[in-house]
Amino acid sequence: MRFSIWPTAAQSWHDILELSTHCEQTGWDGVYVADHFMPNSQGPEPLDGPMLECWSVIAALAAVVPRVRLASLVSSVTYRHPAVLANIAAAIDQISGGRLTLGIGAGWQLNEHAVYGIELGTVRERLDRLAEAAQVLRSLLSQPRTTFTGEYFQLQDAPNQPPPVHGQLPLLVGGGGEQRTMRIAAQYADHWNSWSTPEVLAHKLAVLRTHCDDVGRDPADIHVSTQAPLYLSTDRQWLDERRQQTGGRHSAIIGTPAEVTDIVGQYAEAGAQELIIPDFTLGSAARKKETCDLFIEEVAAAFR
Repeated sequence: MRFSIWPTAAQSWHDILELSTHCEQTGWDGVYVADHFMPNSQGPEPLDGPMLECWSVIAALAAVVPRVRLASLVSSVTYRHPAVLANIAAAIDQISGGRLTLGIGAGWQLNEHAVYGIELGTVRERLDRLAEAAQVLRSLLSQPRTTFTGEYFQLQDAPNQPPPVHGQLPLLVGGGGEQRTMRIAAQYADHWNSWSTPEVLAHKLAVLRTHCDDVGRDPADIHVSTQAPLYLSTDRQWLDERRQQTGGRHSAIIGTPAEVTDIVGQYAEAGAQELIIPDFTLGSAARKKETCDLFIEEVAAAFR
């Protein structure tokens, strides 16, 4: 099982680099970066706050952090034209020596679309756009030339040179929508990702397998990753406080090393091949590294 870190882009480059370098040196497998332009306001209003641009960060990490895989989690095809994104990805893959995974999604954050004048569209339009973008990206990142005629994207004999280091580049599709998003993943993705609990993941993977059967795809060809906020400590009182405080959109992994090991085991049994740990619940920079060390030494070791 792989274990990767997700440093939030709402912190300084120094802190992102320090944590990414620390995790690379201590045995983690990957670094993921979200692709957003501002904090989420749950509406169209812009919010102030630092948010480093995703692909600039990934390019910098590709140059200075060795070994680990790098990925966007995820780039919305509403504001990343697939032809431009393919060129960016191929260049960064060259810089990294072939360590990039390109993560894409349909888009969802209203305020960054509203204030920049970028069309978000209906859910159906977003998913239609995602399906087209996935086809364009698969071709541009594996073929010498691409011609494509769709409702949203049109390419005529388009090159993307130099190509990815290994001839093609893994494409990640993010999202848990069972009717469209996961079918798009079954058709075009090398890697599927969604927030989940072990129970939710087991259900989603049954859906993914059904879509794979429908489109003639071996589900074993699709790498499965998931993520959840982590609260890990040997201090039971602190953990009890976190259990009382947590809530909201995503279920958290909370516990001692032994308890978290059990939860990660449930994810593995459900079908997770990679667990991604967001750093935004890990505290200060120093505590982030301490928690990462505790996780990699006392939790991850049980799955390697």
